[in-house]
Amino acid sequence: MSCVIIKNLRVLFADREILHGINVEFPANKISVILGRSGSGKSTLLRSINRINECFEGYKGEGEIKISLNGKLFSIYNNDLNLTELRRRAGMVFQSPNPLPLSIRKNITLPLKLAFNLSNSETEKILREKLEQTGLWEEVKNRLDTPATSLSGGQQQRLCLARALSLRPDLILLDEPTASLDRAAAEKIEDMILSLKDKISVIMVSHSLQQASKLADYAVILEDGNILKTFDGNTLRTVINDGSLVKSVF
Repeated sequence: MSCVIIKNLRVLFADREILHGINVEFPANKISVILGRSGSGKSTLLRSINRINECFEGYKGEGEIKISLNGKLFSIYNNDLNLTELRRRAGMVFQSPNPLPLSIRKNITLPLKLAFNLSNSETEKILREKLEQTGLWEEVKNRLDTPATSLSGGQQQRLCLARALSLRPDLILLDEPTASLDRAAAEKIEDMILSLKDKISVIMVSHSLQQASKLADYAVILEDGNILKTFDGNTLRTVINDGSLVKSVF
């Protein structure tokens, strides 16, 4: 089963074509990794899934994208699926942490109240669950009302992941979520991503072959806006270990 099906996707910015008729299916409840050189179109492909590209000036696009919600495929352009709902259910975490300029607590509870109109007791329960899931609870439980910006970069990124997960997504999109972190913080994020496996679909962009080897069940290699190769996780690890992928792509 697929979590996202993309057909004939073309994306242009200011009439410069970035993606050239992409066709790909990402498996459900697995970790998919998009790899390729800088400028190959990785982030553009990822942002297409929840229509973030449309926020940028000069965007033009065509093609078909379907996303699985509760086991049923929907076009992301379906009028019944508004942008707010699409971006909640295909939650995104960016390369640089972007916590809300609020307390640690309100970074989770405020979006929850806006999305679901939950009671305080319900939001507090989810707050703890998601902070525990991302390994933050023990680190922040005594300072939940301090600014989120007081956290380290790695903690801020885990808070952003907790926020996205709290909104009950069907899919998590990760755009190089460890790129701005040191190795120790990156490993915590990677371990958290692995813990999501078989529970939720994950599609992420990465520059790191080591990271892809550790995380990927499925990988897409982009080159100049085209799909060069796709691999299942075992095959990807084999070609990384023998060096052939490094020679041909990076």
